[in-house]
Amino acid sequence: MKNRDYKKSSPGSILHIYNRGNNKEKIFLYEQDYRAFLFRLGLCLGFNKEELEQEELMAMPYSRIRITNSNKDSFKIHAFALMPNHFHILIEQLENTSIATFMLKVCTSYAKYLNKKYKRVGHVFQDQFKAVLVENNSQLMWLSAYIHMNPVKDKIVTHPSLYKWSSYNDFILNRNLPLVTTEFLLSVFAGKQNFEKETLNFFKKSDLSKVPFDTSLTF
Repeated sequence: MKNRDYKKSSPGSILHIYNRGNNKEKIFLYEQDYRAFLFRLGLCLGFNKEELEQEELMAMPYSRIRITNSNKDSFKIHAFALMPNHFHILIEQLENTSIATFMLKVCTSYAKYLNKKYKRVGHVFQDQFKAVLVENNSQLMWLSAYIHMNPVKDKIVTHPSLYKWSSYNDFILNRNLPLVTTEFLLSVFAGKQNFEKETLNFFKKSDLSKVPFDTSLTF
């Protein structure tokens, strides 16, 4: 599955979605920007504004965002990390609405927000998002660890629990952000303890030359 960009999804598909800022520029400059992106994710997942505004990481109390919501049975987010100039999302499609449609809503709305806030014009993202189909549990576990260790890899923090703009603490510290579904990944890892162990050992055990799937990530 080398260099596969898997834009066509179907019910039951889990995809690793990622994209970065145009010219590798930052797409999240301040905390409000991270919140604005998560808020839009929440709306597209089918949560209403009142539900999202109760969460510190998504509070946008004066938002006038208009997004046609999916229902809450359309998608599940299993993991995410928002980095200063890119993002990673592990998302599952449950019904007929495609992940491409979902991401187009999120990214278009966020790009409009960023351009308006910073009085800029032009593309916010480098290109259309990349999408790689998850085909087995080994790949799923590798991607989960990769996503959650991204802030450590980029030397923003020394431990993934210190970075609040990823889903790691929803698995380890019971933060319970409503956007994230933890049960499935925890079952694949055989529990919280093993999830933490395998994630923290990611760099020790990660030999990319031996991974039997596409790991051609450029961020």
